[in-house]
Amino acid sequence: MREGKLLALVSLGCAKNAVDLQARAGNLIRQGWTLSPDPNRADAVIVNTCAFIAAAREEAEAEIRRAVALKAKGNYKRVIVAGCYPQRFPGAAAAFPGVDEWLGVPNGWAEPKVPGLRLTGKAFAYLKIAEGCSHRCAYCAIPSIRGRFRSRPMRSILREARALVASGCRELDIVAQDPMLWREGKLRLPDLLRRIDRMPGDFWVRVLYSYPNEITEDFIAWMLTSPHAVRYIDVPIQHTVPEVLVRMNRRRAVDASLEAAGVLREAVPGVTLRTTVMTGFPGETEKRFRQMLADLRRMQFDHLGAFAYSPETGTPGASMRGRPSAAVARERERLVMEQQAAMWKLKAKRLVGGVFRALVVASGVARLESQAPDVDGVVYLDGAVSAAPVGEFVQVRLIRSRGFDFVAVAAE
Repeated sequence: MREGKLLALVSLGCAKNAVDLQARAGNLIRQGWTLSPDPNRADAVIVNTCAFIAAAREEAEAEIRRAVALKAKGNYKRVIVAGCYPQRFPGAAAAFPGVDEWLGVPNGWAEPKVPGLRLTGKAFAYLKIAEGCSHRCAYCAIPSIRGRFRSRPMRSILREARALVASGCRELDIVAQDPMLWREGKLRLPDLLRRIDRMPGDFWVRVLYSYPNEITEDFIAWMLTSPHAVRYIDVPIQHTVPEVLVRMNRRRAVDASLEAAGVLREAVPGVTLRTTVMTGFPGETEKRFRQMLADLRRMQFDHLGAFAYSPETGTPGASMRGRPSAAVARERERLVMEQQAAMWKLKAKRLVGGVFRALVVASGVARLESQAPDVDGVVYLDGAVSAAPVGEFVQVRLIRSRGFDFVAVAAE
């Protein structure tokens, strides 16, 4: 990528994937590259891809073809495809004539030459603390794409965290496939979080993704005593029926999945809980699906995401018998989200009128502690508070809900 210096970016997939692109592009910017004001015209475009499920692969393929077509028209000089799709399918480059580079995920830590580039904007940033996954869930291809779990060195994490806060970042979102397993010698995740707590400044720390059976008393103690921790736990249980969880190879998480909501609410008063569930995995009968719906009504998660199972080549689940049809899986996904929307409507009604601290993440838009980026709702600011600068904390009163979002004014 030497002939020109205008760079366009296409970011697909999860926050962890976006961190890789952020580091790759940020380092190029430090070498003299400039982001193109027109994302459809540049000297080079990086299409950073996901390949987790079929829908993600289809999206990646469509974006690659689009970039190649724009190159043929003269909009781009070079097309670079990076991320999980090339990593999973290293020989697939031949299917996309016109692609100049076919790059997988970074081999080492793609640490940005900070302050680098922050794709999330000024207010918040994803801070990646580990790579890969050593679990062998029967539905998941991540270990074959990203490799075994390995922790990022604490020194590197703290260096980036300090630079982010110094640059005006007011929320550090800790991400990894399994953050709870971070370790360095005898140090564990709570030790790392307490080191981050020592950094000066007013900022939030949010840990995203926690296996239900890996949340420790020490982590809870950090959350209860930290000056920066938000009381928010994202605990993807995937299912609630033991027979299905065992087939998913999540045997160790069976009891914790059933008890997570109650245990965590008792341990952390006022905590916001989010989860993810899967519909249509082999062995999920109609009776077992109805049992999961009943369990979710009992657990009353504040936020919930559902997705229909996609059989992935090379995973044990792909060859299992007893899989509901794709249409049934999608219908069950719809029913889960319909139920969640009804429960959320009641929860939101109780929150309206309350006063909360919020972080302004875009012009006229903020988030509460109870709202994680990208997956939960936001707060639309009305009146004088709508002019609050991005990156500032404000006190707001929620005046009404709008779907999964809120509208708020300045608190008196």
